[in-house]
Amino acid sequence: MTAISAQRLADLRAFLAEQGADACLIPSADPHLSEYLPEHWQGRAWLSGFTGSAGLLLVTCQAAGVWTDSRYWEQATQELADSGIDLMKQVASQPQAHLQWLAEQVPAGGTVLVDGQVLSLGAAAALRRALEPKGIQLRTDLDPLATIWTGRPALPAAPIYVHAAPHAPQPRSAKLAQVRQAMVEADTAWHFISSLDDIAWLLNLRGADVPYNPVFLAHLLLGRESCQLFIDPAKVPAELRTALEADGVTLADYHQAATELASLPAGSRLLVDPARVTLGLAEAAPQGVGRREQINPSTLLKACKTAAEVAQVRTAMEEDGAALCVFFARFEAALARGERLTELTVDDWLSEARAARPNFVSLSFATIAGFNAGGALPHYRATEEAHAELQGDGLLLIDSGGQYLGGTTDITRVVPIGTPSAAQRRDFTLVLKGMLALSRARFPAGVAAPMLDALAREPIWAAGIDYGHGTGHGVGYFLNVHEGPQSISFYATVTPHHVLREGMITSNEPGIYRPGQWGVRLENLLLCTRAETTEFGDFLAFETLTLCPLDTRCLDLALLRSDELDWLDGYHAEVRRRVLPLVEGAARDWLLARTEPVARTAR
Repeated sequence: MTAISAQRLADLRAFLAEQGADACLIPSADPHLSEYLPEHWQGRAWLSGFTGSAGLLLVTCQAAGVWTDSRYWEQATQELADSGIDLMKQVASQPQAHLQWLAEQVPAGGTVLVDGQVLSLGAAAALRRALEPKGIQLRTDLDPLATIWTGRPALPAAPIYVHAAPHAPQPRSAKLAQVRQAMVEADTAWHFISSLDDIAWLLNLRGADVPYNPVFLAHLLLGRESCQLFIDPAKVPAELRTALEADGVTLADYHQAATELASLPAGSRLLVDPARVTLGLAEAAPQGVGRREQINPSTLLKACKTAAEVAQVRTAMEEDGAALCVFFARFEAALARGERLTELTVDDWLSEARAARPNFVSLSFATIAGFNAGGALPHYRATEEAHAELQGDGLLLIDSGGQYLGGTTDITRVVPIGTPSAAQRRDFTLVLKGMLALSRARFPAGVAAPMLDALAREPIWAAGIDYGHGTGHGVGYFLNVHEGPQSISFYATVTPHHVLREGMITSNEPGIYRPGQWGVRLENLLLCTRAETTEFGDFLAFETLTLCPLDTRCLDLALLRSDELDWLDGYHAEVRRRVLPLVEGAARDWLLARTEPVARTAR
């Protein structure tokens, strides 16, 4: 056990003893239940040393474990080594395994401590169901990190700004009216929102409080005729404050949200989303206030992009495709000259190419550039201390994306370094077949997104192979790169809100990972569109939004059917048509070369 980890765990256990508690749960969460957290709330990483974005830490007097899914098992194994904390592999078939472990570890009548300010209503209910049979109490009134985390980072203080037309086609007044109409339909007078992307979308505001996501720390209390934004006032320029007030949005201090909830009139009804609001804040409302629990109306509204937003996204995809052409042309020329290149070079050059495009704001997540064994780790991140040089033969996986004023991009490509082996080409082609199967899907309106997951997996399953992550996640509009409620993943619990709707954008990213050897993942973004109406009802389909060639040098053409080859050539023709006007010189030559038809060669 490292000295730092040992001391931090000892401090936590001493705090538990002082409070008469037997165990503590530290989730990867903040008061907004965000996926990516400001440093102030990265307590699980601070305590355990595991830095993945998903996972939770459970600590008892005698044991400690981090639960995380298969995307992070390799990473967690390395980062938890000698920490005194066990890696507990979370699998889809046992989603409540951590709760069962906790109930077994804590003695009957004991106490479990968790900060209610970072625990969702849904998670709190599940905890109580697991602990009550043994009479175990759940205490939620303390933040243990506030006591033991010396030098804890302060809350971020970046200023907010307007997301303006034409990139924000709908005014905030229209969005507020839509949500208020949903409140009327739900028979509620008040609606409390904590999820940062919902607030940013609803008010046409953006910020920089969370890495890679253009959001800001705030809560919102919406009434039928009022709207309070709880935010650090210093982050709001005077001119913006005036504009918000003109639209009926008044400002209050960020820390006053619970106080305002406590002052709601008895007999009124409050709408909250149990997956997107914390126990601590929801319970601040008086007992006389009725609570209606359902998905935030804004979550569904922002997931379905308007025609004007889709037009902006298409432009952003063209610019992103041009940036990728510039990068790949430079990268392949340097590789041909025998220059020393590393995984870090990929990150630097790709970020530079994107930053040169119009309306670029930031990356949408930390670039993943993994060569051979690095590519086998779905959330690999090269660092100055640990990265690979690009030499010899193999596959380089590059997963990257950008935030543009007119959209969010997320793309994964795999390219050869030297000569890929027959086994590598086979894996690449199987993944491509899975990607094409989902890209070409037509399905009845009303189908839940998780049901489509099998389409992408079938060619991979047929080879006796599988991958441990979902095939597709929702993507925001100049917002979070991971957005709900849609999820193309058989790991997801299907609810009515998982139904795919026209205007939703999802990723399409099947993969094959061979630990210690190589990984293949190919990713495009798809737009859900209306296909046709028949006597059997309305049918939907997908439009591929991403515009970047798929490297045909990695293909085993013998594994592709003629219709798959035709789709690939058609896609490359579209990429060439739309991106060619935006590039010149070496980037133009690269694009022409990488979009040459392959169907004739294969036949």
